[in-house]
Amino acid sequence: MSSPKEEHEKKAPKTLNFALVTVSSSRYAAKLRGEEVSDKSQEVAAEVVEKSGHKVVYRGLVDDDLELIRLKLLELSRDETIDVIVFIGGTGLAKRDVTIEAVKPLIEKEAPGFGELFRWLSFQEIGAAAFLSRAMLGTMKGKAVVCLPGSPNAVELALKSFLPAFPHLIYIIRS
Repeated sequence: MSSPKEEHEKKAPKTLNFALVTVSSSRYAAKLRGEEVSDKSQEVAAEVVEKSGHKVVYRGLVDDDLELIRLKLLELSRDETIDVIVFIGGTGLAKRDVTIEAVKPLIEKEAPGFGELFRWLSFQEIGAAAFLSRAMLGTMKGKAVVCLPGSPNAVELALKSFLPAFPHLIYIIRS
């Protein structure tokens, strides 16, 4: 006899579609000036997602601006091909870090254990500075919405640690 978790995993989607959105004032300004913009953290995220057998179907960039972040979240939440929306950056405590303030009021349910466990894993790698992160995960319109720090190492740690649970998560929030 299989457990409920095993039953859910059997029914869960095998491949998920991800949207990756970098939140960065400096990169956004460079893009507006017509400059070539690269983002190591988003590259790391795409690599981890694709190596895990999932797909990146959208990659974008927004300014550290409450309204622009919300507009992007609302736009992506209407896209029925997307399962997981990942915001990279803007989760710290600096004045310009407003990703959490933009996203949190729009999510339906929050999974506080995600942020707690991420900070614990980060603590093991970087020490006490881990508490400065406000990483979070919530749900919206049948999608997972993840907010991660902008550091490539943080993105890699979070995605490698939690990606295996995402198909189960998507199954649960859509049930």
